[in-house]
Amino acid sequence: MTHPLSPHPTEHRPVVIVGAGPAGLAVGNILRAAGVDCVVLEAESRRFIETRPRAGIIEQWAVRELERRGLADNLLERAETHTECEFRFDGERYRLSYGELTELRHYVYPQPLLVTDLVREYADVRGGDIRFGVRDVALHDLDTQWPSVSYVCPGTGERRVIRCDAVAGCDGARGVSRDALEPGRARIARHDYGIGWLALLAEAPPSSDCVLFGVHPRGFAGHMPRSPEVTRYYLQCPPGDDPENWSDERVWAELRERLGVTEEQPLIEGRLIEKRVLDMHNYVVEPMVFGRLFLAGDAAHLTAPIAAKGMNLALHDAFLLGDALVAYLTRGDESGLDGYSRACLRRVWDYQEFSQWLSDIYHGAASGDPFLAGTTLARLRRLFTSPAAASAFAEQYLGSAAGF
Repeated sequence: MTHPLSPHPTEHRPVVIVGAGPAGLAVGNILRAAGVDCVVLEAESRRFIETRPRAGIIEQWAVRELERRGLADNLLERAETHTECEFRFDGERYRLSYGELTELRHYVYPQPLLVTDLVREYADVRGGDIRFGVRDVALHDLDTQWPSVSYVCPGTGERRVIRCDAVAGCDGARGVSRDALEPGRARIARHDYGIGWLALLAEAPPSSDCVLFGVHPRGFAGHMPRSPEVTRYYLQCPPGDDPENWSDERVWAELRERLGVTEEQPLIEGRLIEKRVLDMHNYVVEPMVFGRLFLAGDAAHLTAPIAAKGMNLALHDAFLLGDALVAYLTRGDESGLDGYSRACLRRVWDYQEFSQWLSDIYHGAASGDPFLAGTTLARLRRLFTSPAAASAFAEQYLGSAAGF
C-alpha cells in the first residue's frame, strides 16, 4: 500500500514511539517483552541521550516496577540510596529521617545512566528497532483507526512513513506530539512560579551524605549528590537570568552563604561543568489521549524540579501505557487505554500539588514579604516538631501517598 504522503510503500508497526527518553524507552521495553513489535524514533544521537545531564532521584515504587520488568539490574547494583534529607534555615541544620517514618528510600541514579540501561536492553538485548537522528517528524490521521508517523531519514534524506495502531508521544515539552494537538481538543493548565533556578553541576564530591535544602533570605539553595565525583547544586535567581552573570566565585560564595550553618564543614568546591537557568513553571495537558495518540512524560505534563518528580512521573505513565498497549494489542482489551489518562492524572496532580507546596517552603524566606517569610519558617518548624507533619511530608516526598 502507498501512503498519500509518499510515493514509497509504507511500513506498518503496531506502535510508533516518538522520543527515546525514560518514558519512551520504558514503553518500548514493555512492548518487546510481550512480543509486540514497535519502533522508537529519536531526533538526537544515541551518545547524546546517554550523556545529557538530567534528574537523578528515583522513587522506590518506580524502582520496584523497573525490577519487576527486568530493567533495574544496573540500577540496583550501582545506585546509592538515601533515607534522609536536611533543611538548613536560621543558621541551623534540621535532618528529617524519612526512611524511619516510612521504611522507604530514594535511589540516586542519574537519568543518563537509566537511559543507557534502557537503550541497551531495548536495542541490544531485546532487538528493538530504534532510529536515531530522524528529522521533521510529523503525526497524521490521529483520529482514524490507521494513524501514521512520517519522518526524514538522516542517511538518505527520504521521507518515510510508518502506519500503526497507536502512537506513544514521549518526546518532551518541545516535541512534535504536543504540537499535533488540535486547538480546542485539550486543556493545558499552566502555573508560573515567577522564579528561576541556576542549575549547576560541579566536579566535586558531595559535601553531605544527603540532599540539602537551604531556605535563606537571599534565596533557595539545593545540594543533590549525583555520584562520588559529581554534585548537583541549585541557586534561586531571577527568571530569565543569564548564566554568564554567575562567575564561579559568585556561585560558590552564594552556596556557602545560603547553605551555611554553624559548626559545619565547608562545601567541597570543584570545577563547574554546567550552568543553566531554569524558569520554574508547570503545566498539565488534559486529557493525555487524542484519538490514537497517547502522551507520556513531559509531553503531557511538566513538573519543575522543585520536588524531583519529573522522571518518576514519566516512568509511571510508561508503566501504565505499556501495559495498556500490550493488553489491547494481544488480547483486544481496551480498558487500560480507555482509563489511561485518568489513571495518570491522579498522580500527576498529586505531585503538582506537592511541588507547589514545597515551592512555598523553599522560596518564602526570599519573597520580600515579611508575613510570607514568617509563615514559611512556621511550616518548617512544624516539620520538626510534629510527627504527623513529618510523616505527611515524607509520604509525599517519596511518592507513596499517591499509591501505584
